[in-house]
Amino acid sequence: MSLPPHPMVATPDEAKAFLDAHPHIQYFEVFFTSMAGVPRGKRLRRHELLPIYEYGRFLPGSILVVDTQGADVEETGLVWEDGDADRVARPVPGTLVPAPWLGDDIGQVMLSLYELDGAPNDIDPRHVLKRVLDRYEADGLTPVVACELEYYLVDIARGVNGELQPASAFNTAETPQGTQVYGLPEIEAHGAFFRQLWETADAQAIPLEGAISEFAPGQVELTLKHKPDALRAADDAVMYKRLAKGVALNLGIEATFMPKPWADRAGSGFHVHISVAGKDGKNLCAADDPSGSPLLHHMIGGMKDHLADCMGILAPGANSFKRFKANSYAPVGLTWGVNNRTVSLRVTAGPAHTRHVEHRVAGADGNPYLVLAAILACAHHGITHKTDPGPAVVGNGYAAAAESGATLPTNWYAAVDYLDKSRTLREYLGDRFVDMYVRVKRTEQARFFEAVGELDYEWYLRNA
Repeated sequence: MSLPPHPMVATPDEAKAFLDAHPHIQYFEVFFTSMAGVPRGKRLRRHELLPIYEYGRFLPGSILVVDTQGADVEETGLVWEDGDADRVARPVPGTLVPAPWLGDDIGQVMLSLYELDGAPNDIDPRHVLKRVLDRYEADGLTPVVACELEYYLVDIARGVNGELQPASAFNTAETPQGTQVYGLPEIEAHGAFFRQLWETADAQAIPLEGAISEFAPGQVELTLKHKPDALRAADDAVMYKRLAKGVALNLGIEATFMPKPWADRAGSGFHVHISVAGKDGKNLCAADDPSGSPLLHHMIGGMKDHLADCMGILAPGANSFKRFKANSYAPVGLTWGVNNRTVSLRVTAGPAHTRHVEHRVAGADGNPYLVLAAILACAHHGITHKTDPGPAVVGNGYAAAAESGATLPTNWYAAVDYLDKSRTLREYLGDRFVDMYVRVKRTEQARFFEAVGELDYEWYLRNA
């Protein structure tokens, strides 16, 4: 007996059409995204695919709340107290695609978790985002978003002292040196990577655009095209990170979305571009005024007022907070401005009809579903309450933040505490989700800081 249809679930016809069109694909990786943002799943054989579309695939609900390392978090109550009970994973429409970097005979499909009675699981990150988007839909509004991710290409092999190294150039075998922001030779050096990246993105219908060399050796940035479907935009970002890592490994290098791989080099951010369309599809942020429309100001006001509350999601790990440093292009304050990259919320330059805001705070390690959910929740709150963002910063946003004292939480513990106490994010994301997320992060904190590493010995073995 098949499960009842659901608007967020792909139909068996989609699987049948894919199998007919791709008789050579014999294996499929099925995966979902946990709270920690790490894709997890299984590799199945061809005959196992269609039953997922008809009946779903049963997976333990505890997998949603494992930590970044994949370990159980017993504090959530979803392990022993829950009997490690199954939920049913169902396929996401439009995500059944070839996975060329894994082999010509391999495909993939994304899953999302539901309760056994068919209700969406309320702590699945994809469903958390959908609940926020339902608020916009009820008001006749549509968020239009684009995800922009920075990351490093690094060598698999470490240096002579165990240090991380930028990936050697394919054309010269040299290790990149210097900043060379927007340098074309740096893009050409890894031309084979970008060529395969774009080809694979096209094969998966991921709208990946141009590449630039960023602010450090081996750092790159590519943007995903603006979409009036924020849920699909988050799907694209998850799929893109997965394929970037896979394509890089095929070429003997690694793509890392670690937000701060080197202390003395630029961090990697996850910038989100946002506007809102009305029922007629027109951009409600558009205005001749370079600072945008009143609605855009209200969005910025909501995002600015709740920025500290979001930090536990925008910066989800210990390394995340090493990125935030003055004069580093990673923002540190509750600031907004026009055509200004030193602030957290930047109204971009461009024609009046393209007016939107770039949210510059999240790190590349952020879970795309949760990053979008938190940002869009705060923007919607601002629209609903007509929140005034205050005056725009002109000039140095780092100096303005320091002078005003309106700065972001500077450590992981404080950020999770802000989230735990946020009435607004609890209202939008759900009390149960926030409770579970906070328990996962506090468990991660304990596990991370109880580990003893080389830096402990270097600082304290003889000096204590």
